[in-house]
Order: sequence, then structure tokens, then C-alpha cells
Amino acid sequence: MAEVKARKNFFQRFLDFIEWSGNKLPHPFTLFISLALITLVLSAILSILDVSVVHPGDSSEIVEVNNLLSSEGIQYIFLSMTDNFIGFAPLGVVLITMLGIGIAERTGLIAAALRAFIFAIPKSLITAGLVFAGVMSSVASDAGYVVLPPLGAVIFLTLGRHPLAGIAAAFAGVSGGFSANLLLSGTDAMLSEITMEAAAVISPDYVETMNVAMNYYFIIVSVFLLTLVGWFVTEKIVEPRLGKYEGKFSVNVEDEMAPLSKLEKKGLIYSFISIIIFTILAAVLVVFPWSPLRGEEGTYLNTIIQSPFMQSLVPIIAILFFVPGFVYGIVTKAIKNDKDVANHLAETMATMGTFIVLAFAAGQFIAFFAESNIGLVIGVYGAELLETLNLKGIPLIIGFILVTAVINLFIGSASAKWAMMAPIFVPILMQLGYSPELTTMAYRIADSSTNIITPLMTYFAIIIAFSQKYVKDLGIGTLVSVMLPYSLFFLIMWSIMLIVWMLLGLPLGPNAPIVYP
Repeated sequence: MAEVKARKNFFQRFLDFIEWSGNKLPHPFTLFISLALITLVLSAILSILDVSVVHPGDSSEIVEVNNLLSSEGIQYIFLSMTDNFIGFAPLGVVLITMLGIGIAERTGLIAAALRAFIFAIPKSLITAGLVFAGVMSSVASDAGYVVLPPLGAVIFLTLGRHPLAGIAAAFAGVSGGFSANLLLSGTDAMLSEITMEAAAVISPDYVETMNVAMNYYFIIVSVFLLTLVGWFVTEKIVEPRLGKYEGKFSVNVEDEMAPLSKLEKKGLIYSFISIIIFTILAAVLVVFPWSPLRGEEGTYLNTIIQSPFMQSLVPIIAILFFVPGFVYGIVTKAIKNDKDVANHLAETMATMGTFIVLAFAAGQFIAFFAESNIGLVIGVYGAELLETLNLKGIPLIIGFILVTAVINLFIGSASAKWAMMAPIFVPILMQLGYSPELTTMAYRIADSSTNIITPLMTYFAIIIAFSQKYVKDLGIGTLVSVMLPYSLFFLIMWSIMLIVWMLLGLPLGPNAPIVYP
């Protein structure tokens, strides 16, 4: 971290403290293993103390903390270790996507495309464009976590800016803006289904008026709010604090910004044509009634959103990178035969060693934490705390957002967390006069805003791996201190926007009011 000569304000000193204290922690691999061991011990202690809660979705079910150091627990540890690694959600997503990106990168397509991109738009809009792309990437599910942060680093590096700031801007957009989009995504369908099930407890008739687009108007406006906030935080807080990048990947900006050669332009043109052809072929897989990857039930929109096509976006995106990368390599002679393709793929996988090691450790910790039920217990106690505060009106919504934000630090999965919280909070807020749609949106704000600072978020490990490419000794403290301003500003500004929306009484989406009649 570069030394900042100017006098630092309180917030900058606070971030320095977060970085210093966080970096006193061991290497991320050691930390995840340590957290896994702590989870084992804690599960034994809480189990001995008979800590239990009533399941929020089923009052007849008592949830107890599972003792992972019992005979059955020890069997689980050893029998599940391989599955915890293989089943670690980002592992397959990252490696498959990187195969496609690797071809595009090794042949020079990405570098040429980025230079063309930088030439095409004002440099002052680069940061905003990166954050916006990150926010919009949620339509492609988790692929944005893999694609955009490394691209952000390269873009910033090419412009002579700190690559870690590029990773941060992209990560903030992808993760912090996961609940904002100009289009509906699988997240909307997933969360709305859970909300409707919870609302049916109070009013089955009201549920019949609800729909998957219950937050659509609000999330459209949120795209522009988060883009502006992410832009401000990157250029006014994060970059000044990071200072000038002087790592081993420092580049000659003049060389990197040299005009494209005729061969590069030809390669880009043919690559673009291949993208158009592939996009048309991909669309054929889902848009027609007979399309093989189309959903089977619901409206036309639902048959696309809830379809095998949307569930297959990771390999589709990998192919979307592979095809133009292959075409570009053929045109520019970067690929002369099949051996070149295999070598490019192998070289790409060779760079993923750090991530694979972190994936093993993180996979064990997250699996042990989920199996122990500690996260569920914490969530239920958090919900009970909010109930006992007896808040009403806007303070109630703010309290709900804050409690959700804290719970999100312990339960990474948005669907699992909402499946736990919705049966509690949706009925409570309905009885207080607030619609299920409002409760869902408040939840989404808290969930997205704190995703970027919790190690329990499944893609946190890969962001560390991407960052360590440019800052070798980067620790969790540095990454959290870089991302914390995004988390705080997103949470505050997004919450203010929701409060204003409530005061104006605007619908959150089609037929989605603020108040519950």
C-alpha cells in the first residue's frame, strides 16, 4: 500500500486500522483452515450446552447445533472432505469459465479488445462503465465474479492506474449490486417464490396478485444509484488510498495504448462476427417454444428466466469467450494448430493454483459451518432480537436491514438466508402494514451490500487469488479495507433511497405496493 503524504481523515485512519489488524491474520489458506477448526470446536461446545432454536419455516421442528466432534461428526468430516472441495460452488464455475477466458487472453483478443474499448469511450467514464457492467452481470448469475474483476485489473493497469482498484470496482458492482439490474434474473424468481410462500401464511388471496417482478421498478433505479456510488467510492476514496501501483506488473502505458495494427483490427472484426453468430445460435436454444433449453411452465418471461438455459450460463459464457478467442488466434496466427490450443488452456490452468488451494480450505470451512447449524441459530436469534426491539415505521425497516446485514456475515447464501428469514419477517411486517414486496427489497439491499466484506461469501477466495496476482502479499485485511467503503456507502445510500421510495409511496414493481392493505 503506497504511503499517502497528505493528512488522513478519520475514515482513512479507520480503514488503515482495518487493514493493519486484518493483515495480522495468517495467510488466507491458514485462516480458512483455522476457521474450519474453530467451527468444529464451537459446534461441540454449543451442542454440549444444548443450544437449539425453533425452525423458522416449521414450528414443529427443533434445530440443534450438530456436534462435529462427535463420532458421527468425525465421520462426516472425513467422508465429506472430498465432496466439500469438489462441491465448493465457485470451483467449477471459475475453472470452466477460465478455460474460455484463457484462450481469449492467451491469443491477445482481450488485450486488443480492451485497447479498442479504451479508445472508444472517455477515460473519465471507465470506472463508471466497469461498475455498471458489474451490476448488470447479475443477469448471468455468478459468472460476473469470474469475468469482470480480472478484466477490471487489466483495464486499470493499462491506463496506469492501480489494478487492485479495478478489481475492487468490478467486485463492488458484481457483488454489491447483485440485487440491481435493468433486466429480471434468476435471483428475482428465486427470492419472489420464497416471499410468496411466506406471505401465503397471512393472506393466500394477496399472494395471487404477486409476481416475479415485484421489485423491478426499484432495482432499475438502483442500477444508476449504485453505479454513481461505486464510481465515487473508487475515485475519491479507494484509488487515492491505494496510491501509485509499482508492482511487477507495471506497464508502459504508451506501449499499451498504441493503435491497433491491421492484423489486430482484422482479428477483432472476425471475432465480433463469431460472437454474433454464436449469440444467435444461443438464442435459438431458448427463445422458441421448441427450444431445447427453454423452461416448460409459466409465462413467456418465466420460461426464459427459469429455464435450463439460465442454469447453463457458465458453459455458455465460457464458449462465448472461447469461440472469438479461437477465431482471433487463427486470424492473427497466435493459433497454428491444435497443440497451441491445448498449450494455451494448460497455461491458463497453471495460473489457478492459488485459487484451487484456497478453494479447498474455504470449501471445508463453509461446509462445516453449514452442517453445524450455527449460522441458522445465529439467524434465528438475530430475528428474535429485532422482534424484541418493538420498532415501527421507518426505524423498523432500518433495523431489519441492519440485522440482515449482520446475519449476512455468517450465512453467505442469499436463498438459504431468505428461506430462513422470510417465514419470520414477511408475516410480521405484513401485520404491521408493510407489503411482502417491501420486506423482500429491504432484505436484498442488506444482503448485497455486505456480500463484499464477508469471507463466507463463496467468491471471496477467488477475489483474493485475483488480487494476489498484482499484490503478492495481499491479506484479507487489505481486501476488506479496500471493499469496506463500498459496503458502507452502498448500504447507506441504498437504504436512503428505499426510505424516500416509502415516503413517496411509489410501487416497487408491477402491482407491488409499499403498504399491505
